[in-house]
Amino acid sequence: MVENKLKSDIDQINAHKADSEEKYEKKYFSIWKVVLPILIGLGVVVLMFLHESKRDNISQVWHDIHFTWRTWLCIGLGFMFMWGRDFGLTWRFRALTNRELSWFKAYKVDFLCEFTSCVTPSAVGGSSLGMVFLNSQGIEIGRATTLMITTLFLDELFFVIFCPIVVLVTPAKEIFASDAGAFSHGIKYTFWIVYSIIAAWTFLLFCGIIWKPEWIRSLLTKVSRWRWLKKWEKNISELGENMVATSRELKKKPFRFWLEVFGGTAVSWTSRYLVVNALFLGFLPVDDRYQWVILARQFVIWVVLMISPTPGGSGFSEWIFSNYYGDLVPGIGMALIMAVFWRIISYYVYLCIGAAIVPGWLRQTYSRLHKGNANVNHETEGKSL
Repeated sequence: MVENKLKSDIDQINAHKADSEEKYEKKYFSIWKVVLPILIGLGVVVLMFLHESKRDNISQVWHDIHFTWRTWLCIGLGFMFMWGRDFGLTWRFRALTNRELSWFKAYKVDFLCEFTSCVTPSAVGGSSLGMVFLNSQGIEIGRATTLMITTLFLDELFFVIFCPIVVLVTPAKEIFASDAGAFSHGIKYTFWIVYSIIAAWTFLLFCGIIWKPEWIRSLLTKVSRWRWLKKWEKNISELGENMVATSRELKKKPFRFWLEVFGGTAVSWTSRYLVVNALFLGFLPVDDRYQWVILARQFVIWVVLMISPTPGGSGFSEWIFSNYYGDLVPGIGMALIMAVFWRIISYYVYLCIGAAIVPGWLRQTYSRLHKGNANVNHETEGKSL
């Protein structure tokens, strides 16, 4: 009788634990977060192919592509550039944590952040759960939050510094597409509006974590008391406190530290941009003279993509690539095919691999947290006894 009751209790505990794990997994991950961006991206590409097939013979365009050794070599080079992106961010995570993270753990954090970027709108990005990922690798949660605010500042600073330089050294008619149509004007105005918002946000981060953290904390505290922001008062207040904590830690850092972490940031973003250069070299080698323009337009594309409401910019990315690079490609059909390869290399690979490994990571994280809570409760009970 006692054995049956004990077995029943164990079954109930296991069932409760399994149910809790399932709820925890669904909170941060569901298969729809992977399927939806794929469906959006493929749906837009198919619609564009169908639309352009009325003007171009898409099958003929595909037939005319010659997959030579150079084409495959450059596709491989595109994958190498994406590895360069991962190397830059992994290097940055190592530097930010004073080498406390191993290369493997830092790469895992980078990959989890990239997967988050794939399944959330571009404005949210991978940093939204970055502190959770760092915490899962042994970094205390408060410090992890500090580090993610720093990475956000570094990413935005890269855009603020290099975008105007690239625009200044590239003729406007080349960087914002060659025609004077609505698309060209739309790209230009959208770029400068989003860039202005990024610059303002970067200045706020600079004040908050380096120059005047107490002033920003005071400002955020006042703003959080507004009636229509009451719901987020706690989150806004925590942001102010985290900025002050970040400032205290960063002010102790030597100049060499800033060179290293910003160097990792520059390597990461530049490597990501060079994927498109590699594809042009492989598919259209006669357009080698446009390599700088191709790179310069990547700065514009990634700024504009920050307003994309779709997960990882799916659909919107394929559309803007095909239209934006259309004047450098002989036919929109070829641009679409290149857009598909670009997204496979820089997006779908991360999405598919992430879908395979993230559920297991979530279960491990839940088990670790569950054991930690159990140990704390056990110690508390022991002390009370």
